[in-house]
Amino acid sequence: MRTPRFALALTLALATAALPVLSTADAAPADKISVAATPTDQLRAADMGTRIINGERTTVKENPSVIAGMRVGGGGPQGQSCTASVVGKRKILTAAHCMVDTTGAKSYLYGDDDLNTPGDETFRTAVASFKAHPQYSGSGGWRTGNDVAVVTTVDDIPVPESQWAKVAGSGDSALTKPGKSGISLGYGKTSASGGSGELRKTTLPVNDPAGCQVFDIRVNGDLMVCTGYNDGRTADCSGDSGGPFIVDGVIVGVSSWGSSACDRYSIMARLTNAMGDWARAEIGGTQPGDGKFGIALSPSSGKADPGKHVSTSLTTTAGDQGPEKLELSASALPAGTTATFQPSSTVDSGQVAKLTMQTSASTQAGTYKVTVTAKGVSGSKTAEFTLTVGDGGTGDGPRPSASPNSGIVPPGGYANATITVTGGTGPIRLSGAGLSYSPTFSPQTINPGGTSRMTVMGPYQRGNHKVTITATDSTGKAGTTEYTLTVR
Repeated sequence: MRTPRFALALTLALATAALPVLSTADAAPADKISVAATPTDQLRAADMGTRIINGERTTVKENPSVIAGMRVGGGGPQGQSCTASVVGKRKILTAAHCMVDTTGAKSYLYGDDDLNTPGDETFRTAVASFKAHPQYSGSGGWRTGNDVAVVTTVDDIPVPESQWAKVAGSGDSALTKPGKSGISLGYGKTSASGGSGELRKTTLPVNDPAGCQVFDIRVNGDLMVCTGYNDGRTADCSGDSGGPFIVDGVIVGVSSWGSSACDRYSIMARLTNAMGDWARAEIGGTQPGDGKFGIALSPSSGKADPGKHVSTSLTTTAGDQGPEKLELSASALPAGTTATFQPSSTVDSGQVAKLTMQTSASTQAGTYKVTVTAKGVSGSKTAEFTLTVGDGGTGDGPRPSASPNSGIVPPGGYANATITVTGGTGPIRLSGAGLSYSPTFSPQTINPGGTSRMTVMGPYQRGNHKVTITATDSTGKAGTTEYTLTVR
């Protein structure tokens, strides 16, 4: 039986896309899950595996907002612990776990491309205070998300306002759609035995979170961005935590957690949502713009019974070129639902529009992600509204499905699949039967429309084995689907 590969958070080193792609034999097997561990720089070298890979060297001159996070007892050169971004005169953006989950007095060092050669820096400052996101659950909270913090320094940081990092908000949700790609920066590890302290960068694709459930904790797409590759050909690693993930010149996430061997996906705390809005409010002042207008929804979620309506306010802000006409629209609405903008679907940037979503009596209960789009001459921006109809389920009972619906493993091997459940009422519990060892689900209880990661262990008897997956909702109604496991 193969042993699960251990995983941990990214206090993580950057891997380079310039290295050759790993062979199939070297790639992280899809039938294994990685177990999450503490996301700090305290990871021992012996835990790191042998395939941590280097990133491309870069400089502070090329990336003037990047800054090194230090702490007494930190594992990197000179006590380097995390990576961060300068976002104001005395403001720094990093991961909450860099501040909450570690001990030792913390400070920041600016201007050094290689921390292994002390004295090259241009500036050091201590931490005056910090604020972790209010929903970060304390030490180990990176497992559930909200892994972002804003730090206030004792001294002014010598970075001009024009070079402060731009931070995404809820109006920038299009920047973290699957298919986009971005740059990750960090001072983290580049080899199993160390090699940290050099500023490096790498390019990582944004993935659909449903395909990134290879860990023993769920990748929550509402609060996290799954980047990189499942074979870890390029990835963040220990020491990169808190570093920026930049798409189109904007920080859309901060490095949060991933595999202990740095050989699978890199998970970022997502800022293209209310988390980014919170960070921007804590930073204060005026965020550097991209020259375009901005939009935001308040509230960004709501509930309506079938035949009823729910409303939200769409606030628009003018860009550097002043007011412009914006065309407003809403898409991905559930069947039978209409969207109305008041006073009109055409507004000038800087104005506020009321969006009302009217469901019909036949609209099915469920949770839907509605995309609100504003288009102007300078481009377009999107924001996401979570619409819950009824109790979020249906009276028809839950309907589970498995993707993929089959797997091939050696005797005692592991296979994974994503279980999606539509319909049903209230919390839905998953169970499985048909094998000597019951499948495990992470999480085991989900809501209608939710997903869970199923892990099955192959028996030592070769052949085809049928696994029956059952979803049971709060009313006792149940639905099943089958998964075929082939042992060779």
